[in-house]
Amino acid sequence: MSQTETDIDQLTITTIRTLCMDAVQKANSGHPGAPMGLAPAAYVLFKRFLKHNPENPAWIDRDRFVLSGGHASSLLYSLLYLFGYGLELDDLKNFRQWGSRTPGHPEYGDTPGVETTTGPLGQGIANAVGMAIAERHLAARFNREEKELINHHTYVMCGDGDLMEGVGNETISLAGHLGLGKLILLYDDNSITIEGKTDISFTEDVRAKFESQNWHVVTVEDGNDIEEIQKAIQAGKDAVARPTLVQIKTHIAYGSPHKQDTSDAHGAPLGAEEIKLTKQFYGVAADKDFFVPEKVLENCGKALTYGQGFEQTWQTVFNDYKDQYPELTGLFVDAISGFLTQGWDAKIPEFNPADGPIATRAASGKVLNAIADNLPSLMGGSADLAPSNKTHITHSSDFQKNAYDGRNIRFGVREHAMGAIMSGMYLHSGIRPYGGTFLVFADYMRPAIRMASLMKLPLIYVFTHDSVAVGEDGPTHQPVEHLASLRAIPGLNVVRPADANETALAWKQALKTFDSPTALILSRQKLPTLDVENMDGEFNYGAYTVKAVMDPDMIFIGTGSEVHICVEAALILQKDHNIKAAVVSMPSWELFEKAPAPYRERILPTRMKKRMAVEAGISMGWEKYIGPEGKIIGIDKFGASAPGGRVLKEYGFSVENIVNNAIDLLK
Repeated sequence: MSQTETDIDQLTITTIRTLCMDAVQKANSGHPGAPMGLAPAAYVLFKRFLKHNPENPAWIDRDRFVLSGGHASSLLYSLLYLFGYGLELDDLKNFRQWGSRTPGHPEYGDTPGVETTTGPLGQGIANAVGMAIAERHLAARFNREEKELINHHTYVMCGDGDLMEGVGNETISLAGHLGLGKLILLYDDNSITIEGKTDISFTEDVRAKFESQNWHVVTVEDGNDIEEIQKAIQAGKDAVARPTLVQIKTHIAYGSPHKQDTSDAHGAPLGAEEIKLTKQFYGVAADKDFFVPEKVLENCGKALTYGQGFEQTWQTVFNDYKDQYPELTGLFVDAISGFLTQGWDAKIPEFNPADGPIATRAASGKVLNAIADNLPSLMGGSADLAPSNKTHITHSSDFQKNAYDGRNIRFGVREHAMGAIMSGMYLHSGIRPYGGTFLVFADYMRPAIRMASLMKLPLIYVFTHDSVAVGEDGPTHQPVEHLASLRAIPGLNVVRPADANETALAWKQALKTFDSPTALILSRQKLPTLDVENMDGEFNYGAYTVKAVMDPDMIFIGTGSEVHICVEAALILQKDHNIKAAVVSMPSWELFEKAPAPYRERILPTRMKKRMAVEAGISMGWEKYIGPEGKIIGIDKFGASAPGGRVLKEYGFSVENIVNNAIDLLK
């Protein structure tokens, strides 16, 4: 390499560092240290390895880059600006400001080139694993000899904090098991966290841990040696049978005379005087902020030309593929575009009351398989609970190492990783993911659900064993606060169907929703199929009348397994007490709130003050639907170990108790 090339490389790295320092300083907020230490590795990756087209950030066969340590966002924004993704210098100057394209942590949809929202540590690694899973599956499904539509790498940068978080460890274990050889993790090993040196809490042998989990590991002793970094990344690309960890020994806030290698540089601006001293160390003008030499723009701007070439080469392959495999091409376009293939819902079963009771988890399994036969992009699994969650696609194999065409993912007992991996699978494009576990374990994956809701990803969470009816396993496995907890997440549609037909409609609604995730809340125990006509249209509004009466005296509002009990109670009230009670099934608060106001008024008329909500969960939140004269039958304490039917009865979910409470309410 010529001296001129070496000089421009170093000048570009210095420019990345100074842009990061200046952006954080101007915002008076941010994390300058990690970007300064990681700048050489990030530059080598973007300049010498990344297959991308900045003019088309959505090109399907691009390499993916995830910044798991999202606090280092100024590094990513500087790279996106220099390499031509459409950011302007003013965007860097507006770092962390209201309405800017450069928020404090990378946010999907705000900034071109940002593949996922990152910030909570460890989840970015899991997102990247999801992207790598999607890449391998689509390659196995669509690639043909000498006609490869999908063949790219997923790169992710992380720090010590990412490796301390449980989700990081869950995901690393699964990625090694699956042999995701196109996944390369660049580890910023700077030995610093917010509280000080990592040795106060983190002394494990990272290399040995990764190697024990079937990862290929390469160590770079000097994070400023760009040639060694290049060799290490190339070694990762060459290790096709295993994912690779590139362990890079860096200095946080490299070049800062007083803050290098200190925790002070992690989460606060360096200060104006320290920045001047640091720029003097770098050998650049200390009195210029946000200065970008023209040579640097020319150097990084070459990515635009290379990127056009990458995509044009791919387009040629695609055109040939389209001529040779027209049917596969149609399926490929459908998958990448996220379209629901024609006839995807044609085989969804209809359930009849005469068929007898069926648990909504069992009905869900039947519906899932009926859809999967006609929607090839549907792919997922369970956190080691597929037989209980009924989440197995019976006509497909498992997604395993060297068998990547399977659609059943064995996530293992890794709920948090499962949730975050699902997000990465969808963000990659081409996959419609679902994942299942018991409702009580939604707590383990809640951070991933929150991030998916923030990104408006249409994922499907299958939560079964939804109440104290779980029975003998006792309060550790009986969810009571979980419905309210999930309903508290903005943007998440929580749907608790009352019977098998509502379950089918819930799946249809979830798959037709493209701007929010859906949590399906399903029963362990068998439930009768409701005798209701024309459920289809009104179900999508989140609530509808199951049992209508003229001039009702009161309204029961139930969800899930409590709806049929409300219907039975209403029949007894009418027969034995001459009380007319209408029954409303409200599977989803969120969908009901989006319904037109006249519809909501029809279902819950303002004039009807006597309302009773019945749900086997905590009562919090039901107040807005029952009003000041209403009543709630709920569970505001933990469950108990006993047969499920007995627990329900003891907690008041019996026809007799509902009838008695209704009579008291009307008094």
